[in-house]
Amino acid sequence: MSSVARVTEISAESPTSFDDAVKVGIQRASATLRNLRSAWVKEMEVGIDPSTGQINKYQVNLKVVFVLE
Repeated sequence: MSSVARVTEISAESPTSFDDAVKVGIQRASATLRNLRSAWVKEMEVGIDPSTGQINKYQVNLKVVFVLE
């Protein structure tokens, strides 16, 4: 049986790590999109608190693939 998939881009963030941001994004995508098949990280970015110079968030842009019904 043939299938058709769609690729969509999402952004997720975490105050903890890039790994956690990816998990947050995948969990949220799987709650909304059926037939989620794969994902890859397109971009990674950190947010920096200007008053302290410390990292305050980890953000990822993910491409997620799901098969259309």
